[in-house]
Amino acid sequence: MKRVDSDIKPSQITDEAHYRDRRRFLAAAGMIGAGTVVGGATLTGLTMSERSEARELAGEIASSPFSTDEPPNSFDDISTYNNFYEFGTAKHQPAVLSKEFEPLPWTVEVSGEAEVTGTFNYEDLVKEQQLEERIYRLRCVEAWSMVIPWVGIPMATLLSRFKPLSSAKYVEFQTLFDPKRMPGQRRPVLQWPYREGLRMDEAMNPLTLMAVGVYGKPLPNQNGAPMRLVVPWKYGFKSIKSINRIVFRETQPVSSWEQSAPHEYGFYANVNPEVAHPRWSQARERRIGQSLFGSRQATLKFNGYGEHVAQLYSDMDLARYY
Repeated sequence: MKRVDSDIKPSQITDEAHYRDRRRFLAAAGMIGAGTVVGGATLTGLTMSERSEARELAGEIASSPFSTDEPPNSFDDISTYNNFYEFGTAKHQPAVLSKEFEPLPWTVEVSGEAEVTGTFNYEDLVKEQQLEERIYRLRCVEAWSMVIPWVGIPMATLLSRFKPLSSAKYVEFQTLFDPKRMPGQRRPVLQWPYREGLRMDEAMNPLTLMAVGVYGKPLPNQNGAPMRLVVPWKYGFKSIKSINRIVFRETQPVSSWEQSAPHEYGFYANVNPEVAHPRWSQARERRIGQSLFGSRQATLKFNGYGEHVAQLYSDMDLARYY
């Protein structure tokens, strides 16, 4: 994995068109809300999608030594080619059907094996945290990939605030369940709400991120606003979106795709070109944004992050624990 020179600013790496406003740090506690003054006007009266565009991430965004130097996909690629079944099963539907979704105000319920539990406002979880830009490869189990400049908080930093007990061996995440606001949940595509889980050592790995932005802006709705998991060495479906519940557990939780099709999806879902999915070879991948006639590139084990995570699975048969 290549590292980004620490002297290079995130604004020099990412799309200028989506950085032009970033220095307008107007928000208090992470985001601005309806009624906040923006350029002399308030957000009251704007459509929900306009409010989303007007929000800003607060504070400086640090670059990260974990970033790849591969060129990121365009903002258009990242925000229009999405798997987010809560807003439809076709790749283009989340961008269309999430336009009126209002991600704020937002709360996260924390429960289970931890000293600090309860319901927390999004702003309280994000404020005073150092945001980092992590340019990660994303590998979908459907054999396509992207490079995405996420902005977020190391998951270990966030979870440590809740003081997990020694009995907490796993952490489960859940997506908001609200069929009125998430029309895809009106169909029984999966058993809602969407659930995912990690072992605690996976969650606390330095690569694991709670993302709140992309390209220096708050997460678009279709990418999982206001906060989502990013685990770059696992297939994309592990990176659950629009998280509103965190549960520390003694026993391994059952994730949504594992429950739906256990012969196709396991709990671990590590990127592994040596273990084929029943419907897709995992040996090669198509990078979104490249020519349809271009050759597919070889997939790297653990998506190329093996030096940071391979030791987590050194005593496991990865063909069995897929």
